[in-house]
Amino acid sequence: MDMIGESRDHPLRVVVSWLLWPLLFGYGVAGLTLAMQTEAPFVWFNVTYLSLAGLLILVERLMPHERAWLEHDGQTVTDLAHTLVNKGAIQGLLAVGAVVGVTGMADVPPSPLWPVHWPLWIQIPLGLVVVEFGLYWAHRLAHEWPLLWRFHAIHHSAPRLWVVNTGRFHFVDTIVSTLAAVAVILALGIPESLVIWGAGLHAFIGLLTHCNAEMRFGPLSYVFNTPELHRWHHSRRLEEGNRNYGENLMIWDIVFGTYFNPDRRPPRNVGIDAPMPTDFLGQLVAPFRQARRSPAGTADRADASTSHG
Repeated sequence: MDMIGESRDHPLRVVVSWLLWPLLFGYGVAGLTLAMQTEAPFVWFNVTYLSLAGLLILVERLMPHERAWLEHDGQTVTDLAHTLVNKGAIQGLLAVGAVVGVTGMADVPPSPLWPVHWPLWIQIPLGLVVVEFGLYWAHRLAHEWPLLWRFHAIHHSAPRLWVVNTGRFHFVDTIVSTLAAVAVILALGIPESLVIWGAGLHAFIGLLTHCNAEMRFGPLSYVFNTPELHRWHHSRRLEEGNRNYGENLMIWDIVFGTYFNPDRRPPRNVGIDAPMPTDFLGQLVAPFRQARRSPAGTADRADASTSHG
């Protein structure tokens, strides 16, 4: 079902495609702002998150980027299980731990490394940039270190991109990336409110990044991790897939030379070439079975480098 325009060059479709990302991201930011002003911010954040996910699922149907990705792949339950257990619950617990850790240092003098007296509108983007450094390297190592790739391959094994497989991550992968962010937070003494802001924005950008909606971005793709960039990251070709490691922002990809956004359409055939179970439990144990087949501390580098994006 593609109801907005008959082609990608239809005037209405072009206008909507330019407006979608800023409007949907703005919706998430507005919802988070309101949630932070209530006595139950977690509840209202989840209301915003779920409603944004619902809006994206609708937009995917009305104006898909790839019509083929609308077809059922038999892994929706698997994707939801990963999201609820491996991404949502585990990352949530670790994030709460980080908040508790920061709160527990309330009586400790503020860290001289963090500008707590700066305006919040400056601290939030600064916090995103510095935490992104940890996320960038955790993600890059998950591609370049075969031991970690075994777990990260679960995410890349999805045969299509859409909002429901945003949280398709193995729990080991989730723990590694979250701890990388938490390490930066604790080392710099980033305040609790900024941790909550960062976690919320990270969740919203993740939904937008994986959605199968036709959008146009222009300069936005030099700042944020957009669907345009992330579709290249899921390419089966090594020279395309081992790029765009930023989770939320692209600053470190630009700095370290891994930014990739050629002037052509990203691949439709995403995924990995290596076999991967389609069920949740099968994907949970697959990395450990591979480890038992390999000598301790080693992995088949050829598989890691040629079968993912």
